[in-house]
Amino acid sequence: MLQDFMGTQLKVALLFLFFYSVLSKQIQLSSTLEHKALLDLRSSLGIRARNWPRKSDPCTNWTGIHCNNGKVVAIKLTGLRRSHQGSLSPKFAVDSLANFTHLTSFNSSGFILSGPIPEWFGQKLAQLKELDLSSSSILGSLPPSLGSLSSLDFLSLSNNSITGTVPTELGTLSSLRVLNLSGNSLTGSIPSSFSDIQNLTFLDLSSNFLSGPIPVEFGSFLSLKLLNLSNNSLSSYIPAQIANLSQLVELDLGYNYLSGSLPEDLSRLRNLSKFLVGNNELEGALPSTLFSSNLSALEYINLSGNRFEGEIPNVLWSLSHLRILDISGNNFTGVISNITYFNATGASYNLSNNLFFGNVTFDVRSFQSIDLSNNYFQGLAPGKSGIQVMHNCFTGSVNQRSSEDCSKFYADRGLVFVNGRSQIPVQRASRRGQKRLLILVGVFGGVGVLMLLALASLLFLKICHRGTSNQRGISNVSPVVEGGNNQAPAMFSGDISGSIESFTYEQILQATSYFNETNLIKNGHTGDIFRGILEGGVTVVIKKVNVLHVEKETYKLELDLLNWTTHHRLVPFLGHCLEHENEKFLVYKYMPNGDLFNLLCRDTDLEDENGQSLDWITRLKIATGAAEGLVYLHHECNPPLVHRDVQASSILLDDKFEVRLGSLSDVCAQEGDNHSLITKFFRTPKNPEEDTAGSSLTSCTNDVYCFGKVLLELVTGKVGVSHSDDASTKEWLDRLLPFISIREKELVAKIVDPSLILHEDLLEEMWAVAIVAKACLHPRPSRRPEMRRVLKALENPFNVVREGSFNSRRLRNTSSRLSWNAAFLGGWHHSSQDSTNAIGQTSKEGMNLKQSGRVGSHSHSSGNEHSSSCKRSSSEIFPEPQETLDIERQDTS
Repeated sequence: MLQDFMGTQLKVALLFLFFYSVLSKQIQLSSTLEHKALLDLRSSLGIRARNWPRKSDPCTNWTGIHCNNGKVVAIKLTGLRRSHQGSLSPKFAVDSLANFTHLTSFNSSGFILSGPIPEWFGQKLAQLKELDLSSSSILGSLPPSLGSLSSLDFLSLSNNSITGTVPTELGTLSSLRVLNLSGNSLTGSIPSSFSDIQNLTFLDLSSNFLSGPIPVEFGSFLSLKLLNLSNNSLSSYIPAQIANLSQLVELDLGYNYLSGSLPEDLSRLRNLSKFLVGNNELEGALPSTLFSSNLSALEYINLSGNRFEGEIPNVLWSLSHLRILDISGNNFTGVISNITYFNATGASYNLSNNLFFGNVTFDVRSFQSIDLSNNYFQGLAPGKSGIQVMHNCFTGSVNQRSSEDCSKFYADRGLVFVNGRSQIPVQRASRRGQKRLLILVGVFGGVGVLMLLALASLLFLKICHRGTSNQRGISNVSPVVEGGNNQAPAMFSGDISGSIESFTYEQILQATSYFNETNLIKNGHTGDIFRGILEGGVTVVIKKVNVLHVEKETYKLELDLLNWTTHHRLVPFLGHCLEHENEKFLVYKYMPNGDLFNLLCRDTDLEDENGQSLDWITRLKIATGAAEGLVYLHHECNPPLVHRDVQASSILLDDKFEVRLGSLSDVCAQEGDNHSLITKFFRTPKNPEEDTAGSSLTSCTNDVYCFGKVLLELVTGKVGVSHSDDASTKEWLDRLLPFISIREKELVAKIVDPSLILHEDLLEEMWAVAIVAKACLHPRPSRRPEMRRVLKALENPFNVVREGSFNSRRLRNTSSRLSWNAAFLGGWHHSSQDSTNAIGQTSKEGMNLKQSGRVGSHSHSSGNEHSSSCKRSSSEIFPEPQETLDIERQDTS
């Protein structure tokens, strides 16, 4: 028995050794040539030893290396970090890839490979099935040799700086299923040869500069599920052949120059979930058969910003899965009598800026928001939050059209406007009695209007202009979409239910452990901020407002703003507790990464304890997100809203470093705008409070100035600049600004945060952002760029500093199509000699740009042809915008 047992054990052991040896051969790298190639790649890319340790087997111990039968089959650089030396000059140095004869996948998504794709890529990597170079800072044009990768199944080159035209040779990639070239600077037309890629399921060419028509050959993509051609310069009509794409789930053609009408045949797209054609030049009526029962899967429709007209087909309201509908900014007309069509929980509908009319009633079922503003609806205005009805003909609501305007609109259509004052009956009275009654109504009505305006103005001035008590709050406004009513802003309605949850005082106490000091985040000027945990484990932020110590109406006004706005760049508002007499509580979504101020205060070393660092890509992402929030307040709200507390501590960050603007208790309507009757009748005092930037604290230009200081914090790492306006901060700015010049990129290297890893392209982006910051800090408020221009610059930083792309058609949505430099540096008249003298003087005095006195020590030869070779002033090369010159003359007159 023992012998049999031992024999069995021996057989098992031998079998185990056999399989282990076979498996080891498969896993362990067996090719000496490939081992050397990996070491060469490790050296040329500067991969850290921790990720690719030299003395261990690459197949088993190197991060991102995968082998099969002892051969390297996949290399994934995503998530890897370079050594300090490698980070100084990251290049597209991957020549050793040519030695991997079995390589089927190469993924460098998010890993910087500055430079063009080598021509040999398509010649020596013919076995590749997956090539992902997205977000890798790739430059140059696409080599036609990529068309030789006949086995390629997945190709993503998105979010780079690739220029030139799209090679027609890509049409030979017959095995390709996914093609993503979005977020680049590609020009020219879309090759019709793409139609030969019959297996394509995903095609994204969005956010480029592609022009010309959509190829009719695209109708042959019978397996295509996503087609995104948005944010280009495509023209002509939408081909009816698109209707052949029976598997299509998402179609996005927005932000182009497409014209003509919508093809009726699109109703054959049975699987379509998203249909986006907003912001084009489409026109005509919607075909009655377009949104037939065949399109029952539709969840998102965007027809906004076109020239559509006529009535909306009734079948549109019967789409059972519809969640988001945006038909704003057209010429649609007709009666929509009952909003019971909007029956989808959590849905959002935008019908604003059209010609809809008639009596309308509202369903009590739950939805996220409905925007009916800028139409001609009549009837009793709804009191439910989430419904925007400004600039209509409703009764019982402010911010409506005049009776004369409404009466004329209805009369032109042969209808009677029943809400007008002229319809008030005065019966059973003599003519003399009627006349007396009318006089009395006129007198007392006029007095009443004046009294209401006086009370409203006192509240407005009390809140929007900080006096000696230094109490600040948001103005009593309900922001509406730009282009809406130009009358007085709406007062706080008091109805703050809707989708906002009402918490009990006991819930607030339990969430904060009875306001235990360990949960205190900070003491804000309008209330103490606590971390709380709701029942169920949800972490929130709770603001405790003591109405005995702050303006009593402040929390109500903040609620008004948060109740009307749901923009994704504002801090999400979850609920409130108002039952306590002296203390009110506002509940917000918790932001895991805190605010920008605390994040910059952390050690930004690459080896921090969380494995994360505030690298430049993250900083630029934060800057862009904050700019989006301010663009919403300045340009999408009517009247324009001023944040008034733009600083690093007001920029909150979620777990993905997405920005949510906080400190909203300071927001108020822009002083002196022509959208408010209050600002017409009650002018601002002659000496309004001003900040160090010389602009009123209730002006959008003040926000721009403060945002410029935030940008400098991100570039230099100097913490607290945006929080302070003292003499030392001003002195610091005076010493720093001469280092920011459109002609001298190398100077920026002397002021950037030393903890940042510099290489040529990142330095160029920092240079561009510094230039934008300098423009925001212009001493004359009228010369600062609008926030929407600032956002455009941050989204395309290379356009700020690279010659030849200033007049891109992508600027068509800005107020003019002038050059970036005219918009950003036209007012800074510093000659080369002046800048040199200032820098020389500053260097002699010993510049202290960081708290610790650190100044970036890395020196780089730019190689940039747009730097010091320029001898003329910026105003000669980039003439200043005419409207800016006009403002300049007004300022000096």
